[in-house]
Amino acid sequence: MGPQEVIKKPLLTVGDEEIPGEEFLYMLSKNRQFKTAEQKIDSADFFTNLELFINYKLKVREAVNLGLDKTEEFSREFEMFKDDLTQPFLIKNSLQEGELMKAYNRMKEVIKASHILLQFPPNASQADTISVLRMALKLKEEAEAGADFNQLAVEHSDDPSAKDNRGSLGYFTALQMVSAFEDAAYNLQIGQISDPILTDYGYHIIKLEDRMPNPGEIKVSHILVRSQGTDPVSEERALRKVSEIYTELQKPESSWEELCALYSEDPGTKNSGGSLPWISLGTVIPEFERSAFSLQEEGEISAPTRTPFGYHIIRLEERRPLSSYEEMEPMIKSRVLRDTRSTLIQSQVIAIQKSRYGFLENEPNVEVVNQIFNGNSQAEARKLIEERGLGSSALFVVSGETKTVKDFLDFLDAEQLSVKGSQKSGFTNLFDRYVSTTLQDAEVNDLMTNNEEYKLLIQEYRDGILLFSLMNEQVWQKAIEDSLGQVKFYNEHIDRYQWSERIQALIITMGKAESIPSVRRFLADKKYLPNLSSRLENTFLINNPLAFTYEEGVYEWAQHPILKKLDNGRNFHELTQDGKTHFVVFGDKVPPGPKKFEETRGKVIQEYQEFLDKSLVDRLRETYSVQINEEEKRKLYQTAVGK
Repeated sequence: MGPQEVIKKPLLTVGDEEIPGEEFLYMLSKNRQFKTAEQKIDSADFFTNLELFINYKLKVREAVNLGLDKTEEFSREFEMFKDDLTQPFLIKNSLQEGELMKAYNRMKEVIKASHILLQFPPNASQADTISVLRMALKLKEEAEAGADFNQLAVEHSDDPSAKDNRGSLGYFTALQMVSAFEDAAYNLQIGQISDPILTDYGYHIIKLEDRMPNPGEIKVSHILVRSQGTDPVSEERALRKVSEIYTELQKPESSWEELCALYSEDPGTKNSGGSLPWISLGTVIPEFERSAFSLQEEGEISAPTRTPFGYHIIRLEERRPLSSYEEMEPMIKSRVLRDTRSTLIQSQVIAIQKSRYGFLENEPNVEVVNQIFNGNSQAEARKLIEERGLGSSALFVVSGETKTVKDFLDFLDAEQLSVKGSQKSGFTNLFDRYVSTTLQDAEVNDLMTNNEEYKLLIQEYRDGILLFSLMNEQVWQKAIEDSLGQVKFYNEHIDRYQWSERIQALIITMGKAESIPSVRRFLADKKYLPNLSSRLENTFLINNPLAFTYEEGVYEWAQHPILKKLDNGRNFHELTQDGKTHFVVFGDKVPPGPKKFEETRGKVIQEYQEFLDKSLVDRLRETYSVQINEEEKRKLYQTAVGK
């Protein structure tokens, strides 16, 4: 790990607060670890940053002294930031990251499988469940003995689609099936049949038929001729029509877009060239999918393809490979957190937390409280608990701290939750929620105690919010609102707000070359006067508004990118800059002198803020003693500068 871990003595004492050297090193070490010569900083930077750090900690100390850390606004903002900053450090995040990466790695492959689904009868007993499992095992045995798996699906599967697809699910990839089904399918070898897999739908037997690299996504267009296949005459007519369209498309002079607009019977796409959204394997019906993914070259057209909707002619527009993990992560995360995987992750988190933080449940006491809540109203249950003196009874221990029945009731009050007596699972659900919240708190406390990186990050954001509050109150907003202070500062520093020599000027930038001669003739003998621009507009821009643009005013000519190149002893100038023709007409010169307050108010406010900031630091250095541990400073210098 970084050098921060070996630095334990305080670097500074500001007032009565000790500040460890690791905090300063953490601020210094953004984007560097000081391990190589290139990552070192020079001596001047070290001492400059140390002074800035002292100023920073003085301001934070003052913010705390003023009670800015006790305000409701601070608490709300800090808790929001803290929650976001904590997430990446939690056990849940690492488990979730693993699940996301597992899903993405599976997405690199597509698999093809068939299945047989055996559902439970309504209100199934344990005997019913065992009977269904035995049947599933029997069918697996038959399939492994050589029976046709797809015929078994037709005869026995409770999946309504099995009569049409013979149990075939076609190709699919990760996150397209429920978690248990996906896990089982991806763990099979081609030709292998799974043990019965239990999901919310019942027991599945899965046969893996193929697996291959994910071909990515394709964008296709189609021309559709509808046919339901119920009437031989209309079927023949549809087939003849689609064949004629296909023949037309073979002609070099044919236009896909025109034929699509004329003949396609898909009203949603016919006027846009038949364009469909991007598709991947497993997202469209198998017949369409097979034909579309068999196309290799962009612009290639399929033969007529029959689907339940009718006949399609498909054109490949574009292919793209599976996107990177970074691009797909938000989508994968959204889908993982919406399905059963999220429950599995949470169960794993709870198990790890219970083990890590020494969770020990007092089962007899938990059962007593459960019985009290079960069948009684919230008020009655609380009264019974009080009458029996159960408030101090232990429910469980976490990290050596005992949580009592009273703690649980306080949690219900704080969360505004109530246990419904008529729901037998009501107490259990809320007790589990209390346990989960307590374990989460234990994990965050553990991070604050033992994870140096987390502790410094939280400290940085806490101090940053306090610093902003103090600076906004005493520097930034004060400078903006204190109009008397602005004027006073302006008058006391008037020497900073001076114009150098200026000159009146009209600057024209030509837009149309054909107008250049006539504008040149108009301006050549003129001197700048305030009405010159309106005369120029009336003469040229009424009939030709794009002929030119212009600006006019009083300019510090020596700093102006165009005017500084010109002889201001002459009134009229023509020059070319960046490919544009400019005309300049000078007027009178204005001698140097002070700027009016209104002309420089923005700069005054900025410098007044800087003045208030420096005054604040000077006052704080007088208010709070600052002591530096020279030995600790020397160690940090050696680490960061290395000389």
